[in-house]
Amino acid sequence: MRKILVLLGIAAMVAGCGQSYEEKARISKAEKERLAREDAQALKVAVMPTIDCMPAYLAKSAAWFDSMGVDIRLKVRNAQMDCDTALAGKSVEVAVTDLKRVEHMTRRGVALVSMGPTNAYWQLIANRTARVKEVSQMGDKMVAMTRYSATDYLTDRALKGVKTSSMVFRIQINDVLTRLEMLRNNEMDAMWLPEPQATTARMYKHVVLKDSRKMNQHLGVMVMRGGLLSNAERKRQLAAFVKGYNRACDSLNVRGVAHYSSLVETCCHTDGATVKALPKLYFPHIALKNIK
Repeated sequence: MRKILVLLGIAAMVAGCGQSYEEKARISKAEKERLAREDAQALKVAVMPTIDCMPAYLAKSAAWFDSMGVDIRLKVRNAQMDCDTALAGKSVEVAVTDLKRVEHMTRRGVALVSMGPTNAYWQLIANRTARVKEVSQMGDKMVAMTRYSATDYLTDRALKGVKTSSMVFRIQINDVLTRLEMLRNNEMDAMWLPEPQATTARMYKHVVLKDSRKMNQHLGVMVMRGGLLSNAERKRQLAAFVKGYNRACDSLNVRGVAHYSSLVETCCHTDGATVKALPKLYFPHIALKNIK
């Protein structure tokens, strides 16, 4: 009899554990579905670990979006192509990109609306070990860039009318952090870098061959998917995003990037010395024409 009672007790425990596991699985599935719904309803913005994205990072970290009662989420990618893929695939509503990527996506049928320029610029920086001082010396050298982007276009512009001893090889390295690491490890002859990666490269005495600003090329832009303003909730979210973003621009312009050094270090995967060495930067406002 005692043996039977023990067996019944064990059976009850096993049954209880089974119910507990099933309950946990059910709750876990429900939680995942809830989180997925919340993410779908939030306004998602694709950003990179670059200085031109700092207004979005600052507004998010300061909870200025939250204070307006909107759920705005930053989706961080290390490659511009990944940001644009998310935009084209409708997994984000807004992205920081460049005009050449916008042209490429538009040709492929992606409806995009410009919200205004960013302060992004790119420098063509040669590895100091490559002994290259001029673009004309880039023959048989490798340049890291991204196809159908500002860096691809800027490579065309930099080489236009320039005679080199042989072909210049364009190597597609999309991840900006990987690009910088390849320069540090002497794995690439030259590359286009945005800030703050360009400043880090200059600090290591690598050579600046070209600067998109001096080439009169201002290609950074904030865009959103077309058709969003027809949805009242998206319109409300976008209005709040613009307001918080512009507030961050004002703060960065007045206080300077160095005032937010720890945030820049975290978001851009850089260090305090690089932040301190950054040039003075101006962050322009963005806008939505149909929102008052």
